[in-house]
Amino acid sequence: MSQPIPTPLPCPRLVVTTYAQDGTSIFASDDHPPTFQPFGPNTTAFHLFHSRLTVPVSNTSYPPNLSTTLPRCPPQGVLFCTTDIMPGGKAQMHRTLSLDYIAVIAGEIVLRLDGGEEKTVRAGEFIVQGGVNHEWINRSEGVCRLMVVMVGAEKVVLEDGRELEDSAFKNVKDPSV
Repeated sequence: MSQPIPTPLPCPRLVVTTYAQDGTSIFASDDHPPTFQPFGPNTTAFHLFHSRLTVPVSNTSYPPNLSTTLPRCPPQGVLFCTTDIMPGGKAQMHRTLSLDYIAVIAGEIVLRLDGGEEKTVRAGEFIVQGGVNHEWINRSEGVCRLMVVMVGAEKVVLEDGRELEDSAFKNVKDPSV
């Protein structure tokens, strides 16, 4: 008997605020960003909400539309997104040049480091990840949703002078290009 295909999680709602010309706070938008699944429907889904090229940011300008791009943090900026990883799915071993704040908001995920160590992180638990080589593996029967805020960071320089490079999506053709 075949396993049922998991039901994807609902598309997240994003409410954005801004200012009117007189300085009064207003709602700029209330929408559900499109789901971007560059690797097919049964692997990983992204919802890219917001990115800025540099920090500090201007609260009066609008960010670019990122709805069909792979989640990449600008070197001196920030990125806010969700990643859904389907049961049995994984994100290959990679390193980003960022400091990542991650909240598991649904399901559970295995975080495996390049040295072989693993931790299972569940809904309501959090990760602070500083540019390490890692992969995500969903060994559960449910979809895992990660909420991610990435902040651009300097390259990690080891004591012997070697620099650790960004390796995210190096072997993957970006379908948005």
